[in-house]
Amino acid sequence: MLLVLGGGLILSALFSVCLGNYGISIGEVIEVVFGRIFGAERIYSEAAGGYIWQGSILGAEISYADVLHSVVWNIRLPRIALAILVGCSLSAAGATYQMVFQNPMASPDILGASSGAAFGAALAIYIGLASGGITTFAFAFGILCVAVVFIIGRLAPGKQITNLILAGIMISSLFSSGTSFIKLVADTTNQLPQITYWLMGSLSATKTGDLLFALIPMAAGLLPLLLLSWRINLLTLGDEQAKTLGVNTSLLRFVVIICATLLTAASVSVSGMIGWVGLVIPHLCRKLVGNDFRLLLPASMLLGGTFLLLTDDLARCLLAIEIPIGILTAVIGAPFFLFLIMRKERA
Repeated sequence: MLLVLGGGLILSALFSVCLGNYGISIGEVIEVVFGRIFGAERIYSEAAGGYIWQGSILGAEISYADVLHSVVWNIRLPRIALAILVGCSLSAAGATYQMVFQNPMASPDILGASSGAAFGAALAIYIGLASGGITTFAFAFGILCVAVVFIIGRLAPGKQITNLILAGIMISSLFSSGTSFIKLVADTTNQLPQITYWLMGSLSATKTGDLLFALIPMAAGLLPLLLLSWRINLLTLGDEQAKTLGVNTSLLRFVVIICATLLTAASVSVSGMIGWVGLVIPHLCRKLVGNDFRLLLPASMLLGGTFLLLTDDLARCLLAIEIPIGILTAVIGAPFFLFLIMRKERA
């Protein structure tokens, strides 16, 4: 099943490169991608009346327009890569939170990372920072929000898991109120529309720098989860039984929450608010591969990346103007989740 999901992701990525106002064939995609890998050079051609790229792939001579190279390498490939990374990270975070909290309704924003990131982005826009500052503020406040939640959850008496969920609801509400206040006092001509659009989620302004910014915290979150997946399975047995098997449940839960928070904060900081991916995709993957987290995590990553990539294709191709991707994930995810619930009830 993982091979099928991986193959579907690769085919979706190739299909996505071809889509757009500037039509590109599969053959042209192969030429541009492998031409760059095999050292094609940019030269000026008098016959073409501009710059072209020339080179060879395994002895076969190739030549293509400079605009084709720019569209593929500077616009579509960074956006496709970021869509895959964000979908992969949100799905992995959702599956992780659902396993840790033993709650099928847990999603990546359960501890307030999304609300904190939204507040950070709104604050950065309000004080006039550029796109890099907006991304940095969103990531930093997403981490800050979860840190506050975790401190409250540890200090409060009672069950730690329950405390974390309640603290997440409370702190998330506070940051959401802060975002609403910033929208109230923001300039209605420039700042308010920019804040509103960011909150709806979009990958339209993706740059290579955004991809590099998100890659490090996403890798730092995903790798430990993959390595610890067999231990995370033991959390379903309960703390007492897990401890008898030699698992430090408190430390494991802390590490897992940190990793899932990094994934969520990094994703939201570069894409805006995108809901439902981390809630729906893990549920669907459980029907495909079962509850074993060693299979559930990679399956969620692959299917989440494919889902968000195809949704982003719809966002940029469905209408003449681009639809914010957060709207489409809700339109697609909510009815599908309802279908899963009704099907379970009938069963």
